[in-house]
Order: sequence, then C-alpha cells, then structure tokens
Amino acid sequence: MHTRLLSPDDQGLAIACDWLSQGDLVAMPTETVYGLAGDARNATAVARIYEAKGRPSFNPLIVHLPDRLAAEKIAHFDESARALAQAFWPGALTMVLPLRENAGIASLVTAGLDTVALRVPAHPAAHALLQRFGGPLAAPSANPSGRISPTTAAHVADPDSGLGGRIPAVLDAGSCPVGVESTIIGWVDGQPALLRPGGIAAEAIEEVLGQSLIRPAINPDAPNAPGQLTSHYAPRASLRLNAETAGPDEVMIGFGKVGGELTLSASGDLTEAAARLFDLLRQADAMGRPIAVAAVPETGLGAAINDRLRRAAAPR
Repeated sequence: MHTRLLSPDDQGLAIACDWLSQGDLVAMPTETVYGLAGDARNATAVARIYEAKGRPSFNPLIVHLPDRLAAEKIAHFDESARALAQAFWPGALTMVLPLRENAGIASLVTAGLDTVALRVPAHPAAHALLQRFGGPLAAPSANPSGRISPTTAAHVADPDSGLGGRIPAVLDAGSCPVGVESTIIGWVDGQPALLRPGGIAAEAIEEVLGQSLIRPAINPDAPNAPGQLTSHYAPRASLRLNAETAGPDEVMIGFGKVGGELTLSASGDLTEAAARLFDLLRQADAMGRPIAVAAVPETGLGAAINDRLRRAAAPR
C-alpha cells in the first residue's frame, strides 16, 4: 500500500472523508500528536486501527468529536465533566466517562469497558475533518504500538519507524504544537483522577475543579485509559534518564543548563521541551547509539514529559 500525503484543503478533506466512510484509516494532525483515525462506529475500521499499529486489543482508544454536544450523545456528563469541557475543550484534555447505552460506538473502541475516552481537539485540520466527516473518529497516536509518537506527517509516513505502507493517507498540516498526548481524566468512586499526564497541566485542572486529583494505581495489564502500558513511546535504543553528562558512547539530550548534542530546551522552557520531545527521541535514535536524557522538573508539563520518558526507558 502506498501512503499518500494529503493537504488539509477542501480536496484533501474530501478524499480523507471518502476513505473514512469506506472503513479505511487516515492519519490526522491534532495539537498533541498525529492520530490514526477510523470511524468509531465501524467495527472493521477500528479493527484496522489495532492491526495497523500492532496494538493490543485490551488497550482502549480515544474518540475524537467536533464539540461537547456531540460528546454528550455518547457519554454521560456530570457537573464537573461539563466544567472541564467548558474550560479545556477544544484542547488537549481527554475525559473517561460512562458510556451511554446505544451510543453506537464499536465495542473494540472501549476494550469492553463501560466507559469511553472522549476528546474535542483544537487543531483546525482535525476540527475540519470531524465536521466534514460528521461522525466520531477513534484515533490513537499514528505510530506502531509502543514506539515514539509522531509529531509530523513524515514521522507517520516513514516506512521504517512509522505506518508508511500500512495506511492509505496522512493529512499533512505540519508539526504538532503541543507535542505530547492529551491529559486523561477519569472518575474513581466519584473522585476526579489523573489517569495520564499530558498536554494540560494537572494543576490547571485542579484549579477548575477546586479540588485535588487523585492518582490511582494503574494496572498496565488491564488499562482503563490509553497510554498506561509500562513500555510505551520507546526508541529502539536504550534510554538513560536524569543524566548529568553523556557516557562515552551515548547521545545526550540536554535540558536547561545541562547541554548535549541535542536539547529539549536550552532555556528550560517546558512548553518547548514538550513540543520537541518525540522529534528529538527520533533524531537521537537515528544516530544508532544509546540515549541519555537530562533531568526535567516534575511540575506542569514536566509531569507529562517525565511520564513519556519513564515509559520509553522501561524494560521491553
């Protein structure tokens, strides 16, 4: 299969919608990373997502929608969920909510759970595609399962490290500005819970809710949200964290005052570091040597960056 790059214009969107309507897959840009989109109502399309990624079927998917009204047709929202939607949608927030009966979502999307993960993306190309398609799109990151997430169309279309040759098309709208996946919030025994740190800081969510988020224990063998597998976002090379200097044969990725061949942000800017993280991991991996990464503060977006780095460094 030849993977075609489409412009996010009227013609490109029309072609993408034709493929999606036939149960095929199209990678789409979001503000976080590129997602591998398929019709969330079509069990065959959803199965193709798992097949193209090599993703385990017990790992649920995020459903992308154009607005909150469309989301409320699929899941039950309480007052706190509506407050978060008002504050952060469209944007890099995913909420895991009770699935409505007869919502029409393929059971593979939820991995058999009675909840569903929903997001309204802010990227104009993703929004245009969702509006034109007129239905919910399941869209995990558009990369082989467990590997580095894609932040450009070239990452997706790469036949060696991406999905080139496995999917029909990528809607190419340049680089993703946030660069790490969405923050995932759920509710455990009625309490709001951080299920995955991401593009919106937990502190900002807590401020809207007026209470702290709980951090429940995660079972990677039975995830209740995407992005919870122990080994994830991984380069082929080994990865050493919290490094102060590079070893004799390591590629050093610096941050702040800690320099390196590559740097997440020389000024210590966490927003810049998040946007550059996956691209730099790919660049370092291409050098064919072990990778060392400088310490990143565990505050704000740093929590999401460190979560991705820990999973990338985990045994596999």
